[in-house]
Amino acid sequence: MMGKRASLAARRQRAVSICALVFLIPVITLMLVYIVYPIIATFMNSFTQWNGISSTKQFVGLYNWNKLIHDAKFWAAFKNNLIVMVLSLLIQMPIGIFLASILDAGGRKFNGFKVIWFLPLLMSSVAVGYLFHYALATNGGLFSSISQLFGWGNVDLLGNQHTALYAVIGVICWQFIPFYMVYYMAGYSSISESIYEAAVVDGATRTQYISKIALPMLVPTIRSAVILSITGSLKYFDLVYVMTGGGPGESTELMATYMYKESFGKYNMGYGSAIAGGMFLLITLIAGLAMYLMNRKKEVA
Repeated sequence: MMGKRASLAARRQRAVSICALVFLIPVITLMLVYIVYPIIATFMNSFTQWNGISSTKQFVGLYNWNKLIHDAKFWAAFKNNLIVMVLSLLIQMPIGIFLASILDAGGRKFNGFKVIWFLPLLMSSVAVGYLFHYALATNGGLFSSISQLFGWGNVDLLGNQHTALYAVIGVICWQFIPFYMVYYMAGYSSISESIYEAAVVDGATRTQYISKIALPMLVPTIRSAVILSITGSLKYFDLVYVMTGGGPGESTELMATYMYKESFGKYNMGYGSAIAGGMFLLITLIAGLAMYLMNRKKEVA
């Protein structure tokens, strides 16, 4: 009798495993075709000289990688990416938590505000880029028009090398703060209402509940949001390219915009692939380091 039950359990387990594999095959296939293969092909192309059109590729070994290591423009673009990453973290995370805390406290009364705050995220990055490209224009732009009303003259935010990158970062934050707001609201929704009620019974104010109870419970959510912000900041392209094209000069040049110009502007697909490979390695390294440091801090705590 026991043998039959064991045999039945084994067959059932095998059937579940086969069923799971059947459902996983399409996902694995898509990952291989659209993620793994492009990464491998990119690294293979980085060892060639190719214009992206010709059917022939000339093998050049490590020439593109050696050029990348000594390319001052690439490292300047990487520096700009780091500035975007740091300022995005410092601006988006606190404001996202602040808005989520207010909307969570307000409950259903703030449902309308939730929709309004979420609207920027519903717009495509290209549309947002064009919108602010004209809103921040020197002649006829929103800020210039307001400035002229007070007799202060034109405001050239995107045409000034010292302000262009920070103007772009402001637009990036404007679009993506709603994402982190909703992300933290989802974290708040996972906290049982009974915990807040118990805190109120013990005499805690809403501020004390947020700082002493809610935020510590949101730490896993905050960690994942930080990783998302880091990886996103290191691969920005469309919004920046539409707003400034990497200019003026190279003040807003990012790794992705530099890669695009080399690959599709100069038809230097081999070197563009090396830039893409460098981006992949740097993003993986920084994201991995961030995860390691946060997990290490978690273990120490």
